[in-house]
Amino acid sequence: MGKKDYQKEHTETLLDEHVIGRMSSHGERFEILIDPDEVEKFRSGYEVDILESMPVEKVFTDASKGKEAPTHMLEKAFETTDVEEIARTILEDGEVQITTDQRNKRQKQKRKEIINRIAKNSYNPQTDTPHPPKRIENAMSEVDIHIDPFKPVSHQMDEIVDELRELLPLSFEKKRFAVTVRGDLQGKIYGALKNLGSIEDEEWLQDGRWQGIIKIPPGKQEDLYERINQLTKGKAEIEQIEK
Repeated sequence: MGKKDYQKEHTETLLDEHVIGRMSSHGERFEILIDPDEVEKFRSGYEVDILESMPVEKVFTDASKGKEAPTHMLEKAFETTDVEEIARTILEDGEVQITTDQRNKRQKQKRKEIINRIAKNSYNPQTDTPHPPKRIENAMSEVDIHIDPFKPVSHQMDEIVDELRELLPLSFEKKRFAVTVRGDLQGKIYGALKNLGSIEDEEWLQDGRWQGIIKIPPGKQEDLYERINQLTKGKAEIEQIEK
């Protein structure tokens, strides 16, 4: 295998797992290769180790062909040859190129995360029951919701939920339950309750039993019943507190 063939194969391998950050300046094009997850973090305001996120610490004129930008071009366009500084400028002022496969993969991952978040944190206020993930997925397809491959899920949720409400009645209001157990079982369930939601109030009853008021996301209602009944062997009283 010749040197050019090796470089081409090596670059193609890097492009499978990385995206191209691109920026035009002074009539020239400048590109870097970088981890797509780190691009998302960077654009969300998190501190990112830029150089650690790049498979090669180089600035290219054509990353797909492995053509490195000459020093004089970098100095003219960026007034520096520092790769990290140039990379930050490209990510801030340029654009990110992503292949169709990469875009589809990231959108699929985010779509799944969005569906799971909605299923776990919302319910149908008309029936007081959770929406199955498949129903949410079908509604997203029907509304034809766009998912940004680089925008954090948390930053897309509000807009997506507003669109879904055209088809699905959605409430994200948390539910409150009173959980009552024998005194000797309190220690067994306390940690589980805290993991499921937030304990708003608790007290020891006159008969020696313990009662806690827990507030949980709607999608965790089944988890609450299953986990607490498992820990107490069905000897817990769980009652939803109406609004």
